[in-house]
Amino acid sequence: MTVRLSRIQLAIFFILLCPVNIIGLWWAVGSPLVVDPNSICKKAKRLAGKQAELCQTQPEIVSEVAKGARLGVRECQYQFRYRRWNCTSHNKYFGKVLQQDIRETAFVYAITAAGVTHAVTQACSMGDLLQCGCEAMRNKAPPRPPSSSSSGDGVKWEWGGCGDDVEFGYEKSKQFMDAKRRRGRSDIRTLINLHNNEAGRLAVKLYMRTECKCHGLSGSCTLRTCWKKMPHFREVGDRLLERFNGASKVMGGNDGKTLIPVGHNIKPPDKQDLIYSDESPDFCLANRKTGSLGTRGRMCNSTAMDISGCDLLCCERGYREETVVFQENCLCRFHWCCVVQCKKCMVRKELSLCH
Repeated sequence: MTVRLSRIQLAIFFILLCPVNIIGLWWAVGSPLVVDPNSICKKAKRLAGKQAELCQTQPEIVSEVAKGARLGVRECQYQFRYRRWNCTSHNKYFGKVLQQDIRETAFVYAITAAGVTHAVTQACSMGDLLQCGCEAMRNKAPPRPPSSSSSGDGVKWEWGGCGDDVEFGYEKSKQFMDAKRRRGRSDIRTLINLHNNEAGRLAVKLYMRTECKCHGLSGSCTLRTCWKKMPHFREVGDRLLERFNGASKVMGGNDGKTLIPVGHNIKPPDKQDLIYSDESPDFCLANRKTGSLGTRGRMCNSTAMDISGCDLLCCERGYREETVVFQENCLCRFHWCCVVQCKKCMVRKELSLCH
């Protein structure tokens, strides 16, 4: 039987359970603790070094770190919504998943590091932080025209606008995520987690896009001002899911400081790849030891042949059909000004639920 914990209990549980880094703080962000960043820092008394310094001197950045963690949570749950392990954050079993060096944990670390990078950088661009602002582009080479434009069309290019200062967000994410662990922790586990943290940050940093705006009389484009923007976070999540699907299994080298790919004729993973050292459980049945909640009662797609299909999601145990009736807004109309009025309609839906 699954034991339900309150949000405060979950926050304290994961802070005590997890290593000295943002992961312990991450699963507290769904609780009221995030309303006051200082209270998060007080709960996480094991924070040390630069983490503790941030808590004491820059609580507004800690607040953005918490927002980034929530962003990572939501994206993890979206990307894994059709998988047997669906990145649930509402059960104590999750701590068991984090204690394993499996592919799912690799994604957790990467998407969290990416979320913190993205949120802090966004706060800089929005003017929410005094410590940073728009990216300084004065010393950078002029932007290249997009492929759809001719290089000889006479349009003048220059940097301007408010570019995203991803370097600041990258450094703050690194400062929180890569803090030293407690002594006695496996060096190999630390190397794996640090690698996956960096892969998450690079999924933001290396995929900045150039946006431009034309200036000129009568709609002409005699001058084009350009700036750098981060990729949308959904794009970051999609890219990291691809890395998850192609994650590399590694083992520790004899020196305890290097990681070696497992298997013959396998190239070493690059900085953007996700890595792991242990095989994942199948997550079919509830198991406290592995942190699996099982898939019993999960909704599945009876016609799909992919991971959302009932055969795979239900682990070939079969499924049942169930009819649910619920209310939803319908026949909505906009009335000037400015009200939208809707009627309530009863909707009947057929669900497929795993045995």
